[in-house]
Amino acid sequence: QLQLVESGGGLVQPGGSLRLSCAFSGATFNYYVIGWFRQAPGRERARVSCISSSGGTTNYADSVKGRFAISRDNAKNTVYLQMNSLKPEDTAVYYCAALSRDFHDSTWCPSPTYPMDYWGKGTLVTVSS
Repeated sequence: QLQLVESGGGLVQPGGSLRLSCAFSGATFNYYVIGWFRQAPGRERARVSCISSSGGTTNYADSVKGRFAISRDNAKNTVYLQMNSLKPEDTAVYYCAALSRDFHDSTWCPSPTYPMDYWGKGTLVTVSS
């Protein structure tokens, strides 16, 4: 069955960078929209970024625009989240999630609250000095 495995989290100082990876298996990768979400202690999980199945559309939460970049490598079945200029408020568990695009075209990225079909177990990012 479809599986998502996140990696790349860790401890980083404010202003630093990390690159998260989401390895996808068990289905046709280029048929799925991928989102990155995060959940900080005491807060609800929220979407950080989304990339369409073709990679042609990307969306970002206002809080990370200009600092984070999402990309996908369809040859490696992997989605990346490059995180730069990290702030303490970026501290959270980061999850990737997948959604079949079904009848939508390959440039579709759903709204931030649209339900996702599959979730990884998450990777912890801590931004602290």
